[in-house]
Amino acid sequence: MMFNCKPILIVCLLLVTVCTFTISCSEQRRTTVKNYPTGVPFVYNNKIELKGNLPKDEKKRLLTALENYWDDSLLARRVQQFLIYYRLKDPPILDSTNISRTQTFMRGYLNSQGYYSPAFNSRIDTTLFQRRNAPLQKRATVTMIIEPGRNMQIDSVYYSLIDSNLQKLALAGSRDSKLKKGTPYSKEVIAGELDRLVTQYRQNGYYLLTRDQLVAEGDTTDKALLQLTVDPFELAGRLAAAAERRKNNPTVDLAVFQRGEYYKSHYNDSSLIDTAALKPYRIGNVYYYPETKTTEIPDSLMSSNDFKTLERRQFTMLYKEGTFVDRPLRDHNFLRPGTLYNEDLYYKTVNSFSNIGAWARVDSRSVIHGDSVDFYMFMVPAIRQNITYDLEASYNTGDVIGAANSLFGIASSVTYRHRNVARRAIQSATSLRGGVELNIDNSNNGNLLQTTQVSASQRFVFPRIMFPFSDRNRHRLDARQTIFSINGSYTNRRDYYELRSMTTNWGYEWRKRNRLWSYKLLNVELYALDTLQGLRDAFVTNPLLRTAFNTGSVVGQQFSYQVSYPDKNRPAVNNFFRFAAEEAGLYMAPFKTMHDRIYRYVKFEGEYKRTIPFRKTTLALRTYGGIGISYNSNKEKFGNTLPFFKQFIAGGPNSMRAWGLRQLGLGSSLLSDTSGSFRDRYGDMQLEANVEYRYPVATMGSVRIGGAFFADMGNIWNIRKTASNPNSEFNLGRLGKDVAIGVGTGIRFDFSYFLIRLDLGIKLKDPARQENNGWLNLTRFTWRNDEFVVKDATDPSGQRTINRNNYAVQLGIGLPF
Repeated sequence: MMFNCKPILIVCLLLVTVCTFTISCSEQRRTTVKNYPTGVPFVYNNKIELKGNLPKDEKKRLLTALENYWDDSLLARRVQQFLIYYRLKDPPILDSTNISRTQTFMRGYLNSQGYYSPAFNSRIDTTLFQRRNAPLQKRATVTMIIEPGRNMQIDSVYYSLIDSNLQKLALAGSRDSKLKKGTPYSKEVIAGELDRLVTQYRQNGYYLLTRDQLVAEGDTTDKALLQLTVDPFELAGRLAAAAERRKNNPTVDLAVFQRGEYYKSHYNDSSLIDTAALKPYRIGNVYYYPETKTTEIPDSLMSSNDFKTLERRQFTMLYKEGTFVDRPLRDHNFLRPGTLYNEDLYYKTVNSFSNIGAWARVDSRSVIHGDSVDFYMFMVPAIRQNITYDLEASYNTGDVIGAANSLFGIASSVTYRHRNVARRAIQSATSLRGGVELNIDNSNNGNLLQTTQVSASQRFVFPRIMFPFSDRNRHRLDARQTIFSINGSYTNRRDYYELRSMTTNWGYEWRKRNRLWSYKLLNVELYALDTLQGLRDAFVTNPLLRTAFNTGSVVGQQFSYQVSYPDKNRPAVNNFFRFAAEEAGLYMAPFKTMHDRIYRYVKFEGEYKRTIPFRKTTLALRTYGGIGISYNSNKEKFGNTLPFFKQFIAGGPNSMRAWGLRQLGLGSSLLSDTSGSFRDRYGDMQLEANVEYRYPVATMGSVRIGGAFFADMGNIWNIRKTASNPNSEFNLGRLGKDVAIGVGTGIRFDFSYFLIRLDLGIKLKDPARQENNGWLNLTRFTWRNDEFVVKDATDPSGQRTINRNNYAVQLGIGLPF
């Protein structure tokens, strides 16, 4: 489809002109003030200046936090509107006496962060501003100038708890403590250590112990002052030296006490000691009510005698209708009678039942009997069966095969779910889907119906690990399940091909804390393809399509591992790593007669993402690499590459955004760029790196609008050299020429429950661009590139010019990575 770029260029120029003019206006004029006091100065803006040699990250952290400690009578609440405008309503009258109150609030916060000698100063700048026919405004900007001084550091930490078991546990877990010599002091660090101790104790039987039973005390006394002396001059020198040390290198000694010891020694009041909280408890009886209704009151159920009981060694099940058997309870109960109470195992039990899907909610009650705790679990079943319907629609321009230019697709699906198959909490989903593609411009011989597709799938999720593996070590995992699925589909692409497929797999998923594993022990994919005349004609112009569209089957296994974790020193920074591996053909290796009918390959993928939040913005980084190696014995039929449905692709809204979907690569090959109709690219190897800087723009109602600048770098390649497609294979010496680079900007509309993203990418470096070694020539920039001319017998001139865009517009849902 021909595309006129002049309107886009005009709109872009207008936007740039408007934005330049608007931004050039002073910030005073871009701010509208409503209901301001006349004749007196009012607070128009607040600023904070931090002095001193502070680390960059620490300075940003303090600036962000201190913004929350302005006194209300000295705070100008400006709201951003329409991207670059501001609105200030009901600003307070400037009263310099309120500055001291703000300084008190900010000093208290800095003290809590270990800055005990901050110095404060302030500055008030007043400007006059007047709009047409409006009263004169006396705008005042209040600037708080703060020099925090040196941050106090922890010099030593010791534990002094009366209970020998508590003392032993504290010392055993001290290596996990964040209270180390040289660590900056703050109340958050102290609170974190007390929370860590409470968690450790509650993992070892102390069911009732809370932070109220622990006290942390800091001592800033200089030890040199404790030495006795009668010489007044020596004492004065020590005092002066101690004052200098406190200024240049303030330190504190920390001690953690048991509440009983602390109150007894400081207040001589033993009545304040909670003896029940300072002893370990064991798990008593565990009772499950798996048929609890939402209207039933747990306390009433505990005293009722209307239940049937099923006693097991680890628990007792109470029921009326027999909706569930006891197997799911056995598999997901981690509370063992007679063992010490462990809070982790308690939450693990509750979360495990909540994640199965058979129960909508799990509540619990506990009753203490002497040194043991009985637990009552009230489990509200989810809706057992339901049917859902979905309708999808899409619009595409430029078909991958054939001459169609404009296709409209519509699909509908119906899914039946059963959440308690065989009363064992097994999840079942049965789906039927049908869709068509309509050729709305009638360019394909006037045929309206372009593509027809129907499919059916069945999926079972078993809430435990099943054969051939054992589920004995389930207590070490937070969640695990066995998955079986089967799917069949039929696709009729008019005049080109008919594709029938059947896929089935049996696999496992298990999770421990922030780590998730997935292993498909058996993955079988069967394909049958009938090529029609249109596809056979495409083979003539692009011979590589013959091995891409062939008949074969996949019999293999798949594995993946992913983990998400924060930085040790910067918890707000999130890291994500994923590794995946797939092989096909190993199971069928002994059956040589099958080698001509199955694909044989290995494939590996790795991905790392890092998100770094700043005060108001975010930096997102991503790297990705993948490689697949085919070792088919029948090269004539399967070729030397992976099957096309297993190969890597680049371009689109979540990859190289300056290129269309599947429109980048291979390497610096020109075959796909100069081909007639089929221009999709598939490769056996991919390298990609992305960086994106995200920033807020405005808020309109409940919709948050954000922007982004991004850069993408990467490409796809084949592993082996192909004579018919030169420069498509990976070559380290040619990597600089093969790498594609795209830059661009985008806007995001965040509706909380979903995000719409629009990105504009420019091909900064295109391996298929012939001039300037692939780099974009900004002095001769054009939106389209028409440097390729190919022979075409259907054209009156005998040749045809191929136009390629130097840009791409991507519409996506959710963030790209």
